[in-house]
Amino acid sequence: MDAKSHSIEHLLTAHEIVIACGSGGVGKTTTAAAAAAMAAARHGGKVLVLTVDPARRLADALGLEALNNTATRVPDSAFKEAGVAPRGELWAAMLDTKQAWDRLVRRHAPDPVTARRILDNPLYQNITGRFVQSHDYIAVERLYEIHLDGIYDLIVVDTPPTRNALDFLDAPARMADFFSSRLLRMLTVPYKSRLVNLATRPFYQVADRILGTQFLQDIAEFFILFQTMAPGFVERAKAVSRLLHDRRTSFIVVSTLESAPAREAEFFIEVLTSRRFHLGALVLNKVLPYYLRDAGGAAARLAERLEHEAPSVAAALATLVPDEGNAHLDQVLTEIAENFVRFQLVAQREAEEEAALGRVPDVVVSVPSFESDIVDLAGLLELGARLWG
Repeated sequence: MDAKSHSIEHLLTAHEIVIACGSGGVGKTTTAAAAAAMAAARHGGKVLVLTVDPARRLADALGLEALNNTATRVPDSAFKEAGVAPRGELWAAMLDTKQAWDRLVRRHAPDPVTARRILDNPLYQNITGRFVQSHDYIAVERLYEIHLDGIYDLIVVDTPPTRNALDFLDAPARMADFFSSRLLRMLTVPYKSRLVNLATRPFYQVADRILGTQFLQDIAEFFILFQTMAPGFVERAKAVSRLLHDRRTSFIVVSTLESAPAREAEFFIEVLTSRRFHLGALVLNKVLPYYLRDAGGAAARLAERLEHEAPSVAAALATLVPDEGNAHLDQVLTEIAENFVRFQLVAQREAEEEAALGRVPDVVVSVPSFESDIVDLAGLLELGARLWG
């Protein structure tokens, strides 16, 4: 059993892979990049942030023109512009499904000729991005490959939105099951058996007229060739699954305290814990200030008083700052007080959600809303400092 972490900083120090997951629009990509940037700046070593989400926000925030399957180093000059001298190196990559599949085929094909036939097969070229949850499988396969190379001290992974992230977790087992399934045998039998070919020839003739002369042959050749890679794929899929459960790997669930994302976060926390993945932290973004949660605090008492005494306060202010707009000052003050009360109710609901979600993870971090969007490395490091606490 892993020792409990006491902070995001300790969590990143104690693990080699940290996987951020959560629903869309909660700041998951930004959180993953901020954690990686802080680790590179504070801890030293080589840190990689790998995004599986097809969004391009990460490259923009890191000041890079583009990201692809090959990792790109964030230049020290970018840190210097943010006022930081990094102790380590920050690298970034975005999963390119097609490139990653091609690399996988070359690795697992029994020989270069078979690899070339698979890569040239029209069906392979058309469905690489969809085949057997390929995006999810190739993501964990790429993660495994990068980790196996041993180049990076820490890898922070940004996954697709929550429900799809379940596919990310299940992809290795699905791939192994596919290669041992009856479906794959059924797809390849017709072209391995002359008897079946003769019996089913009328069907193939009709299908050829509809789909094209070579379509069914391409299908059969694709699956027959693909089956030659089965042993390597099955072995690798099991190794990938072991890595996700390894003590060196931990998960961070990212959410806001709005109703829908909070339910998604609760769902994913349950999945991770029930499947014995290590849940290291819960990051709650865009949280309202804590003083709003204190119903009996000084700020709440002041807002209540302002709501009831707005006319007299407005009259007193009008004598200090004469202006023709003072006629509406009492209305403005009343609205300020009422808005404070509304936000206070929302903050108290957030506190209840946070208490419910925070029962399981080792670490719970709340990050307030930023006044502006995070668009550069300086913003990422500011967010990272909040994550560090």
